[in-house]
Amino acid sequence: MSAEAADREAATSSRPCTPPQTSWFEFLLEESLLEQHLQKPSPDPPPVQLIVQFLEQASKPSVNEQNQVQPPPDNKRNRVLKLLALKVAAHLKWDLDVLEKSLSVPVLNMLLNELLCISKVPPGTKHVDVDLSSLPPTTAMAILLYNRWAIRTIVQSSFPVKQVKAGPPQLNVMNQMQQEKELTDNILKVLKEQATDSILVLEGALKLDKDLYVHTIRTLDLLAMEPGMVNGETECSTAGLKISAEEIQCQVCYDLGAIYFQQGSTNAAVHENAKEKFFKTKELIAKNGSSSLHFTIDEERLAGYCQACGILTSSSDDASQQITPYSQIHSCMKSGNYQDLVNIFLEDNLTLSLPVQFRQSVLRELFQKAEQGNDALDEVCFKVCVCNTVCDVLQGQTIDIQFCQLFLKPSKEKIDYLLEVCSKSINLENASEVLKRKMAAFLKNVCLGLEDLQLVFMISSHELFIKLLKDDERKLLIDQMRKRSPRINLCTKPVTSFYDIPASASVNIGQLEHQLILSVDPWRIRQILIELHGMTSERQFWTVSNKWEVPNVYGNVILGIKDNLTRDLVYILMAKGLHCCVIKDFVHAKQLFAACLELVTEFSPKLRQVMLNEMLLLDIYTHEAGAGVSGERPPSDLISRVRGYLEMRVPDIPLRQVIAEECVAFLLNWRENEYLTMQVPLPLVQTNPYVKLGQLLAATCKELPGPKESRRTAKDLWEVVVQICSVSNQHKRGNDGRVSLIKHRESTLGIMYRCFMGILLFFFYSLQEPLVLTTILSLFVKLHNVREDIVNDIAAEHISIWPSSIPNLQSVDFEAVAVTVKELVSYALTINPNNHFWLIIQADIYFATNQYSAALHYYLQAGAVCSDFFYKMVPPDVYTDQVIKRMIKCCSLLNCHTQVAILCQFLREVDYKTAFKALQEQNSHDAMDSYYEYIWDVTILEYLTYLHHKRGETDKRQIAIKAIGQTELNASNPEEVLQLAAQRRKKKFLQAMAKLYF
Repeated sequence: MSAEAADREAATSSRPCTPPQTSWFEFLLEESLLEQHLQKPSPDPPPVQLIVQFLEQASKPSVNEQNQVQPPPDNKRNRVLKLLALKVAAHLKWDLDVLEKSLSVPVLNMLLNELLCISKVPPGTKHVDVDLSSLPPTTAMAILLYNRWAIRTIVQSSFPVKQVKAGPPQLNVMNQMQQEKELTDNILKVLKEQATDSILVLEGALKLDKDLYVHTIRTLDLLAMEPGMVNGETECSTAGLKISAEEIQCQVCYDLGAIYFQQGSTNAAVHENAKEKFFKTKELIAKNGSSSLHFTIDEERLAGYCQACGILTSSSDDASQQITPYSQIHSCMKSGNYQDLVNIFLEDNLTLSLPVQFRQSVLRELFQKAEQGNDALDEVCFKVCVCNTVCDVLQGQTIDIQFCQLFLKPSKEKIDYLLEVCSKSINLENASEVLKRKMAAFLKNVCLGLEDLQLVFMISSHELFIKLLKDDERKLLIDQMRKRSPRINLCTKPVTSFYDIPASASVNIGQLEHQLILSVDPWRIRQILIELHGMTSERQFWTVSNKWEVPNVYGNVILGIKDNLTRDLVYILMAKGLHCCVIKDFVHAKQLFAACLELVTEFSPKLRQVMLNEMLLLDIYTHEAGAGVSGERPPSDLISRVRGYLEMRVPDIPLRQVIAEECVAFLLNWRENEYLTMQVPLPLVQTNPYVKLGQLLAATCKELPGPKESRRTAKDLWEVVVQICSVSNQHKRGNDGRVSLIKHRESTLGIMYRCFMGILLFFFYSLQEPLVLTTILSLFVKLHNVREDIVNDIAAEHISIWPSSIPNLQSVDFEAVAVTVKELVSYALTINPNNHFWLIIQADIYFATNQYSAALHYYLQAGAVCSDFFYKMVPPDVYTDQVIKRMIKCCSLLNCHTQVAILCQFLREVDYKTAFKALQEQNSHDAMDSYYEYIWDVTILEYLTYLHHKRGETDKRQIAIKAIGQTELNASNPEEVLQLAAQRRKKKFLQAMAKLYF
């Protein structure tokens, strides 16, 4: 090579990939870098934008010497630009969904016309006159693509379009938009004129029984390089991307159904055609799946089309009449069969499949008919309204005003029917507690709204009511209703008005107590208590509800307040605030705590600090449930308050243990490791066991990436946890109702309390930082594995950092350790269900407890989440030989012996002995010979051939021979070809297994 050539090559190789002075389409054109650009993960500009740029440049008019505008010249540059646009579309696999979303009608029209041109469809030829079966596959496919797009565009143009809000008017932009609109309208006009021809072309395509091919980048390159190849490889049956005949039928049926549905508004027969096409599409999807390499069908839209066709068409065929609840309701409304209509609504109350809006629209239509003079519909309206109301109650919706109006004058019959609907709308054996509470609350509210005690008794004595409400709740409700007895006048003297009857003091007190229970407004609570204390001074109103609970450490201080009104107010505000925290109603909790803080600040510094502590805990909960979910760091003020609480040393302040737990967990979750390891005061570490545990966790997590010899803190954490898990002879329950920590002075560390495993778990349940959870999990897994009688170890990340033995093995409560591992991994998977290491731990636990089907489920899920559902290779550190061997054992014990043989190939050294032994089993519960296509090891396939020949199983032997005969398994192939064949079969097998066990 000469010096000049070498310099030229060096200059070329050092040239930047995207020179700023050159536009993208020119650069790609000059450098032939299109394919390299399209292979990028996120190409910029995106492919569809390249299509627009290429075609715009290719269709740009020229100006001659006399400044006259001429059509775009047919020169080499423009032809190459059009070819580049076709290549980009080929890269997108000619997916009309993608192209239609991103390209305007004029651009897509130009692109498909270029496809027709390059596919050798003569311009001006009517497609309906062409016999598709006689054309080359790529030419026939080009005609199909164009006519499918024409039909889809006509259908899309019939939909209403939301007008985009216009910005400030710009003359050049408005002119450009007007030109594009006119061009689109002209194209649509032509397409609509040719719609009949396009439909005939697509109907003809349904008769094709052969696969077609669509152009790829390679076939387009061949056409561009050597025109003589047009009648050669580019037109033969193997060129391009293969589209199976069934895929073509599925696409064409769907598009034909859409155009027939659009045209059927004035012609019922056309709706029948649409119905036929859509149901054919459903059959093909059920047979072949909803997506392929190059198209997808919106199954929700297809289901909507099928429902609409089922309602709009009538058929004498009983099988086709079994449609959906929608068609049944439509038929009932049309025929006046209202009893069946009510039964449909009543049955749907169990499944809740009908949308609320649809139910309301049917009820409105019934009311309209009743208002037109059909009195017989009044009862039907009432029954449908009751069904809708109970449905609303179960779904947590507000009760409609129509129900309240219908129950202004309740009767025995109405109450009977209401109870019947309620009983049939809930299955008490399987219903969740939430549904039961909703139904119970609804029945209680109905009782409270009734004036007649006999009607109340009908509800309260009903079996459903007795099962839903506890004895004390029913008794409280009946007492409340009986207190309203002055409304019943037993004297013979007529009463002019109900309001003339004076209410007794006990009735007023009962009503105020009821309001006190329901209210969460602190100022309303204060007002009610003032009224109650004005009526009587003998009652302690903090005892009105047994649901008002305050920890004993606080209760002793609050009940020591001498003023009765202040004591009741503080207790109730605190109890309601704590309850709101439990149900995550943080807004009302903050209002209640703020009012309580303002009140106690005036007379009790001790209670003031208590309220500040509770408000800190509330702020932690609020952040974790709000901004913390999206990963937003807490404000620095909150972190400072958490540190301040941990360092607080105010004497005689009652403290709740849970606040310390949550504060330490909060610092760990937000990676305040520097503070926990370096800045936390030493006395705090020595006196607060949670701070010590948090410090050790933070230090261990901080040093995890470091060398093994630097992990002294890991050993310290190990010793502390081993001490906690050792059998304890003293547990004590504190006066706040929680298990307390007993100081254990014999510990060599001298800093840790002996604690019960339950409270340790409660602390771990507050952790959300993945690294902290992984560290805790690996520690307990290691502790679980050091048992002498352990048979199956559990694998975990970072397990090597922990010691391998325990001096006093007999003192460790391994049962508690096993429970802790199970609980921890279950909790961790609620934080991140896609962590493959945690999924492997869960799988190992199921494997160790002989739950092999569940173990396989989690082994497969671990592989799926880290490989994009097996479309990529599963990392070797996930599917280790140990994991594969356990999967093999699971399949073996489940009698899935063919799966065992296939999995034996996954090992680094194929386990032929196990594979051959498994294949000898004749009592296999898996799909057996249908799995042979997933075997890539020729030795195993040869053994299968021999085995089936020996047994006289000719059909199975032929399947094995067919599998061996695949060219990609030829031993003479390059290593990369053999590896690719193995990877492809691994992917398909694991996907098949996942569908089986998920």
